[in-house]
Amino acid sequence: MNYWIFVLLLFGMLVACDVSVEETKNLPISTEETETYLMVLGNVQDAGYPQIGCMKACCKEHWNPAAQQKMITSLGIVDKKSKQTWLFEASPDFKYQTKLLSDQLNPTKFTLPKGIFLTHGHIGHYVGLMHLGREAMGADKVPVYAMPRMKNYLETSGPWSQLVALHNIDLQSLKADSLMELTEEIQVIPFLVPHRGEYTETVGYRIISSKKKILFIPDIDKWNKWERDIIKEIQAVDIALLDATFFKNGEVGNRDMSEIPHPFVEESMNLFEVLSKEERVKVHFIHFNHTNPILQENSAAKKEVLKKGYRIAEEGLKIAL
Repeated sequence: MNYWIFVLLLFGMLVACDVSVEETKNLPISTEETETYLMVLGNVQDAGYPQIGCMKACCKEHWNPAAQQKMITSLGIVDKKSKQTWLFEASPDFKYQTKLLSDQLNPTKFTLPKGIFLTHGHIGHYVGLMHLGREAMGADKVPVYAMPRMKNYLETSGPWSQLVALHNIDLQSLKADSLMELTEEIQVIPFLVPHRGEYTETVGYRIISSKKKILFIPDIDKWNKWERDIIKEIQAVDIALLDATFFKNGEVGNRDMSEIPHPFVEESMNLFEVLSKEERVKVHFIHFNHTNPILQENSAAKKEVLKKGYRIAEEGLKIAL
């Protein structure tokens, strides 16, 4: 083969490899310094990672106390201008996540969030409130925002009712589709979504600032069960943090997955194919079950998600508001 033809072919292969690598990078949203931002404090499903009793390969190395642990799904808002933070979800990793959030303002002084917003009454989303009680911090009137059924559940069911009786938490009522101002520049709107409601309703949130609109739906049964069009909802925001509990059907081999409905990532990607490249990059998958191969750093599933133009809400990700 002619030497120069060989060189050109080799160069072309290298360029092609670079493009392929670039396509599978989980590119950051922004590296700009900002005083106000949203932070991903955790991205796994309610039972954590590793999950109790799991001896599969997906969990095996994570039982080592020295291994890097992943925290349960939660978001924080940081406003350095007003020196305030807010928390979305009170997960079982609450004590670590509140410390991470507080550190954004001052790593030498612990400050609780100005308010805690709950989505629903499944274990990964509210049981962290226990750390505010008598056996732990003994906090004083921490504002906790909840929808009517969620609020009633906390007021009437022990041990959560003790947090109310002892004024460790101060329950604040939320109304679906009503705007609430955190500051002059940040607003929050809860909205109902269909999800298993054994004890409470379930909501997602829109987080709105003068620069960004963010959609947060960590739990929903299926997109086609929602009265709203998820495609239009994605198009109307800048970032969409969406339920990705399971990658595909049959993933949890020992359980009937119809009992724990979520939109499979494969289903979501097929549905979202109509989105442009610019709109797909808005989608950040979150809330991964321990069986979801997206959690595995070099898995084919993770590479597929990124190659198709979607993103993964990695713990520590900051989104300027």
